[in-house]
Amino acid sequence: MAGDVLLCTERLRLRAWTTSPADLARLGDLYGREEVTRWLGGPPTVPVPELVTRWQVIHETDERFGCWAVERPDGVPGGTLLLKPLPHGVGEVEVGWHLHPDSWGHGYATEAARAVIDRAFGQGLPEVYAVVRPGNEPSMGVCRRLGMAPLGRMCRWYGVELEAFRLMAPVVVD
Repeated sequence: MAGDVLLCTERLRLRAWTTSPADLARLGDLYGREEVTRWLGGPPTVPVPELVTRWQVIHETDERFGCWAVERPDGVPGGTLLLKPLPHGVGEVEVGWHLHPDSWGHGYATEAARAVIDRAFGQGLPEVYAVVRPGNEPSMGVCRRLGMAPLGRMCRWYGVELEAFRLMAPVVVD
């Protein structure tokens, strides 16, 4: 599965993160930046290679889910796109994005999230959620561009107050 391509969009490739030196260095740089981790509740609590292993297990457990590298047109991973069950939920599935600052402002989060959401809906997922730290206006803007409905602030899933958004799958009429 290492390096497998999940999806391609007009500009991006979504693929598995690997334990290659280049991927590990990029992940270390991404998740070592305060301007990124302040919106995630802090840096990862496990070493980067273990993150990759955990993300592989998520995908192996249910192929609909995972945490993938968002590869930019220049071949550099611009960040991570995730689709996974929300913790402490009752089956709710979260779409999320963690982009490197050098990839902000190019529409990559919206483009990658749209592709993963469309794939998930095509596989029968009825809805997806996004949770955003209050004050993270760029991520709330991504939610709006995706057409997600704001649900207000909730403490339900991660034990902290987050802005919640939901997008329902389109209704297919025969």
